[in-house]
Amino acid sequence: MKKWNTLFIAAFFIFLTATVITHPQASLQASKNGLAMWWEVVFPSLLPFFILSELLISFGIVRFVGVLLEPFMRPIFRVPGVGGFVLAMGMASGFPSGAKLTTRLRQERQLTRIEAERLVSFTNSSNPLFIFGAVAVGFFHHPALGIVLASAHYLGNLAVGVTMRGYKARHDAHLRSRKKFLFPPFKEAFNALHTARLAEKRPLGQILSDAVMSSVQTLFMIGGFIILFSVFSKMLSVVHVTDLLSIGLGYMLQTMHLPPELDLAMIAGLFEITLGSQMTGSQEVTLLAKTIVVSFILGFSGFSVQAQVAGILAATDIRFKPFFFARLLHGIYAAVFAFLLFKPLYVSRSDMALPAGAFDASQQVVMFSSVLWNQLVKAGPFITLCSMIVYIALYYRKLKNG
Repeated sequence: MKKWNTLFIAAFFIFLTATVITHPQASLQASKNGLAMWWEVVFPSLLPFFILSELLISFGIVRFVGVLLEPFMRPIFRVPGVGGFVLAMGMASGFPSGAKLTTRLRQERQLTRIEAERLVSFTNSSNPLFIFGAVAVGFFHHPALGIVLASAHYLGNLAVGVTMRGYKARHDAHLRSRKKFLFPPFKEAFNALHTARLAEKRPLGQILSDAVMSSVQTLFMIGGFIILFSVFSKMLSVVHVTDLLSIGLGYMLQTMHLPPELDLAMIAGLFEITLGSQMTGSQEVTLLAKTIVVSFILGFSGFSVQAQVAGILAATDIRFKPFFFARLLHGIYAAVFAFLLFKPLYVSRSDMALPAGAFDASQQVVMFSSVLWNQLVKAGPFITLCSMIVYIALYYRKLKNG
């Protein structure tokens, strides 16, 4: 079996190299598109969350939150209370923050390997700005659809967490004898924070420097994966492999009573969610069908994001297979929720032509997210450039002092 894996990997990279050499123009354009996505959106949107997460862990605040959330996270998801922090940060910042935080907590032994595999399976999700601003407004031109997509996506994520709580449950036998608190005392949580803070021996300046450097290095790795899968997806299209795959996928969509015209968009989404979402939004089919397909794409996350997560998890003993299985579940759950929620959350609220002052809270969230996303795209390159300059300065100082 290992020999076949070696043969497959070798054939894959030979194919990729050959297609890049024979189609340099298409490869260059795909590289530019991937780099632009990372430069304008991914880097500036994830960097603040990565740095703040590193600081919160270093100062022991995550342990404080973990003690408080233990009665909630343990019975529902069978993960420690610190998982609540990872879940919140993962939802707010998007892929692959959940994997990075889970890896960091595993390295600090705040999670067992099984708990980490459960946690990472449902803490990686798309951020609200992308769902509301890019997909609903930018690709679909239906702002109100963002409520359906976000609800289906996050409900599907939580459903994955509940499903994965049964993953290797026998490994939790050692927890049954632990004393359980319905409401853990604030004093216990503060003691955990104080103990973690005292255990941190690095000075404040070094903590800040390490947080910035670790975050930027992770984002460099993410950028490499984005560019690689952008090129790979384009090469499959150039040599017409996607046309062959679309035949089988078209039949599959028909059996699920979905338009076969969405086959190419679905294939693109299996590799990269942004391209797949954009292609889905441009198809001339019913809005319900497009909503179901794009919900699956957002839940599955695409091989590009999954490769990023695999690269992050490789620093620990956390296995990738449970995460991949969870992505399939998330895609299915999100598609089902999108079908169930489309009528009550979109059809009944489809009239957006309301007078000034008549917008309710959900509509204000949609419009605010759209504006914020557009501002992020405009300011993204400047933020990325400044961050890289700071990183180079810190790295130079580290080399000089080391």
